[in-house]
Amino acid sequence: MKLCGIELKGNDAVLVVLETSDEGPKHIDLPTRKIALGDSDNAVDVIRFQDEIATFFVSNNISKAVIKKRAKKGKFAGGPDTFKMEALIQVIPDLEVELVTPQALAAMEKKQDIIYPSSLKKYQEVAYLVGVSLTV
Repeated sequence: MKLCGIELKGNDAVLVVLETSDEGPKHIDLPTRKIALGDSDNAVDVIRFQDEIATFFVSNNISKAVIKKRAKKGKFAGGPDTFKMEALIQVIPDLEVELVTPQALAAMEKKQDIIYPSSLKKYQEVAYLVGVSLTV
């Protein structure tokens, strides 16, 4: 099964695709590593974002997306664009979406010896953790 770990940051969806097997998750290095929302007040940009990310999932045979959950209030609250992007991803037909809390990611990282693939870019590490969280 292919899944996509996603970190929503600013107006970008940072993407990491993993293929799960009995030997553990394997990072699939794709040219598309992030997709930007653009102007969240412009309906054309919002529709374009959803079309682009839905096409990414379909063309790469991804059946599950895992998103790092953002706080709704407080010091580390997510920006309004990230909530809009999350909703747009959640309503994509035939895509299973799960949310993972930052606390669950931190606990997993402490318990597991996470080795980041060399093909991974530094800014993709959190999205990689998000995807790996479902495979451990």
